[in-house]
Amino acid sequence: MRRLSRDTYVPRSLVDDVATRVTAVLLTAPAEAMASHRTAAELWGLEIPLQPRDERVHLTVGPGSAVRARADRCIHRTARVPADATETRGLPITTPQRTWRDLAGVVAEPALLAVTDQLLRRRCTREELAEALARRPGGRGAKRARDVLPMADPLAGSPMESVLRWLLHEAGLPAPVLQYRIVHPDGSWAEADMAWPEQRLVVEFDGDVHRERDVFVRDLRRQNRLVVGEWTVLRYSSADVLGRPDAVVAEIGSALHR
Repeated sequence: MRRLSRDTYVPRSLVDDVATRVTAVLLTAPAEAMASHRTAAELWGLEIPLQPRDERVHLTVGPGSAVRARADRCIHRTARVPADATETRGLPITTPQRTWRDLAGVVAEPALLAVTDQLLRRRCTREELAEALARRPGGRGAKRARDVLPMADPLAGSPMESVLRWLLHEAGLPAPVLQYRIVHPDGSWAEADMAWPEQRLVVEFDGDVHRERDVFVRDLRRQNRLVVGEWTVLRYSSADVLGRPDAVVAEIGSALHR
């Protein structure tokens, strides 16, 4: 067994399972507590980039609750709204749209855009997110949510692509077309992560899957065809976006303004 905090233990083999940790923490939490913020995001299958690992269970309780944080839990206090509460895997949790509104108060714009893109792809409509913001139009994160929501796009291919899009937005560069289909003269086609068709510029984000041999070979052949077709192709990894963001933005800006 592994001790999470006072009176709270879980089998060591299950300590990495978020549902197990939430179940254990709820045993010694107020009855109205529900998983929220980063824990709710994990239960909904959302990836939040640019964040350090946090094994604590994030719980939301009512404003008057006397419960305190412990080593295994982070406590948030907000008035409970029935429309914001639901269940998944038998656990009380904030809805995806309420989770988004909560995260707007605790993560920066690039990470929030990544979460918003994921939610639009498989969990929420843009209108549902706007309604969640309308229920809490002020307070921490409200401006951030308003800034990010219009930019969100369900076609985003990965969280780090979303981060790169925000960097380009902050730099004042034009928005790319996502998953743009380029048709070759022979009728075959390729899909670009991000493209600026008028400038014939393609930007690709290469995640870990691109290191696999078959994917790597396909990428090379695809890139060669685009270059022969007079497209400029720029490829980046997380090491570029995280380690040299200014250089990445400058390179893309230079390619757009040639």
